Amino acid sequence: MTRLVLKFGGTSMGDLDRIRRAARIVAAEYAAGRRVAVVVSAMAGKTNELVAWTDGAGRPAQGIDPSDDEYDTVVASGEQVTAGLLALTLRNMGLRARSWMGWQIPILTDDQHGKARIIDIPGETLGTAVDGGEIAVVPGFQGVTAGGRITTLGRGGSDTSAVAVAAALECPCDIYTDVDGVYTTDPRIESRARRLERISYEEMLEMASLGAKVLQTRSVELAMAKKVPVRVLSSFIEPDDHGVLPEKGGTLICDEEEIVEKRIVSGVTMSRDEARITLLGLGDRTDAPADVFTRLAEAGVNVDMIVQSQSRTEGAVNLTFTTGRRDATRAAELMRAAQTDIGFQEIRLDEDVAKVSVVGVGMRSHAGVAQTMFRALADKGIKFQAISTSEIKISVLIDAAYAELAVRALHSAYGLEAV
Repeated sequence: MTRLVLKFGGTSMGDLDRIRRAARIVAAEYAAGRRVAVVVSAMAGKTNELVAWTDGAGRPAQGIDPSDDEYDTVVASGEQVTAGLLALTLRNMGLRARSWMGWQIPILTDDQHGKARIIDIPGETLGTAVDGGEIAVVPGFQGVTAGGRITTLGRGGSDTSAVAVAAALECPCDIYTDVDGVYTTDPRIESRARRLERISYEEMLEMASLGAKVLQTRSVELAMAKKVPVRVLSSFIEPDDHGVLPEKGGTLICDEEEIVEKRIVSGVTMSRDEARITLLGLGDRTDAPADVFTRLAEAGVNVDMIVQSQSRTEGAVNLTFTTGRRDATRAAELMRAAQTDIGFQEIRLDEDVAKVSVVGVGMRSHAGVAQTMFRALADKGIKFQAISTSEIKISVLIDAAYAELAVRALHSAYGLEAV
């Protein structure tokens, strides 16, 4: 008997009918001879409702700090409800099933409430239960500290929970969501986008961090570190009249070596969650950029793209950097407060920007990828404001108004509609 972890997201757990559909998928896997553990998210929208309740319980002007341990106690309850409901549904279908809370397994985390990281999951207890024929239903998004306090893993944390449980059980992980796999780009932007049969951990990690919302970034990092094969599937599939699932399609996320035909570019992503901050007239202090980024780092502001330019006539230095939109106002206020110490003349904040990226492991061994990208953008009259690169991706910052046009142009330029 082989083990398998199934994960169902908030849409898949959205109501009792969808929970019953998920139960039929679980039952089909069990009937096929697999020993199954299931990780579930809260019903779609429930976590936001619980967060609002915690705000209402706090002071009206300030609400509750997400780092408060009681915040986690409340917010974690959404997944506990769906775990219990799915276990009840499976029992009503004649299957042995029970819910396992994070503290019962236990899923051990650090004590960073609201954004905890998993330290360890001892797999013996859960493995024994699963191997004995019990279907274990685990609430995602949560764990427990060494001191016994409930923690939550941050938004999208149920994906991480599922991969961590799969790593503990030393088995693959199938993630059921509202899309049927990973696409070359967002099909809502480019109708010719194609589903990828396989994608490497590195490519998926880049795409997740650059705006693709199929999987949470930390879950991909963990899958890559623990070598957990992850398959993304649609939760809207149905077993046939004999309780048999159709042949699995979706997208398998795996080691690069398991992909026979490697593409130069696998996908194009776009993120509007960007803001550009420019410090004008920075002066001639050589340590000024270090001062800027030290202050931002100490405040927990993540910086992505960085461009420094100098006026030929005046010798003034301008420093531009990008950050997530949610951090932009705080970062700008931090810079204004330190304007005299840093020594710049003016600050500009622009949130009307987008980041468009191309990703592919083939970039390591093929020349001309950047040339193709910049030519495709130039042909559409799209100017870029900043660039960042890694071994397997190129990102450009552009005006938000041109974001979707850029995605379509790049998708066509790399021939991704033929994948």
